Amino acid sequence: MIDPVQVLWSAAGVSLPSLGDRTLVDVTDGDTPNIRMPIRMLSVDTPEVTARSADRAAAVDRQFAQLAEWIDRGRAPISPGLAAHLLPKLATGKAGTLQFEQGQAASAFAKQNIDTRLTRPDGSRRNLFIRVTDPLFDTNGRLLAYIAPNYSPRERETLSRAQRATFNLDLVTHGWAAPFVLYPSIPGELDLPLLVAAAATARTDGKGIWSDPAALLAYEYRAMEKLYAITKRIVAGEEVRGAAAFEWRERYCADMRDRVLHGPEDYMNVLPEYRLWVWPDDVATAVSRLNLVPAPALSHVD
Repeated sequence: MIDPVQVLWSAAGVSLPSLGDRTLVDVTDGDTPNIRMPIRMLSVDTPEVTARSADRAAAVDRQFAQLAEWIDRGRAPISPGLAAHLLPKLATGKAGTLQFEQGQAASAFAKQNIDTRLTRPDGSRRNLFIRVTDPLFDTNGRLLAYIAPNYSPRERETLSRAQRATFNLDLVTHGWAAPFVLYPSIPGELDLPLLVAAAATARTDGKGIWSDPAALLAYEYRAMEKLYAITKRIVAGEEVRGAAAFEWRERYCADMRDRVLHGPEDYMNVLPEYRLWVWPDDVATAVSRLNLVPAPALSHVD
């Protein structure tokens, strides 16, 4: 017989995120197994390689060209403003291939850049420095983090903030990622200006993904995949109404310059480097904490 246990800190317990299954690398000691797990780099968004092959990317080319035709005919549930922004990108007939090729280039850059910056002058390897935020994991069980070479205290004294940049920032600086700052995981007051400036320079200089004006940004590509699937159902005669017709667009967008909050289909009114993304469930909190002002179109003010 044991005495009753009084749980003082949380009577209802705590719900913890699940990481799913992970590869076991080794066991350091009895209570320290080491696992292999993916990291989702925060505040950046690289082109997708989900097509997996050139043939599949070509199939996406055809799907997006068809989507452009449906949009032009008024069959897709999309606002006129966003339609005008995306149609030139969808109608090229190469939107899927361009995304896949840029995704491969971004991946190649990331691998080479990480390998180079983790290698010391004497050839030995640095460890990764990992800074996490709240929440810790995304819906796919990936650790959300900023990562960089782990410099020694003496090295950090000789390096500027830009010289010891995160790998996240490197992707933006070289044009292989669009900035993707998502509330509440906003970079600090010293890091955010670096990210914004790097993104603006990469875009205006036409680096990486910005070299082709017809390229869909990764978050646009993912949204158009969903919009194609929804519109295909509509064209086939299926009744798709209400929220189901707009599941393809997910986030609100605030302008970092003036704190104006735009609707999910008005993000194109904000330059890419100044876009702050907000999930619908976080809008009320973000408006309060960041003093955001809803755009006239969002608040239905003429």
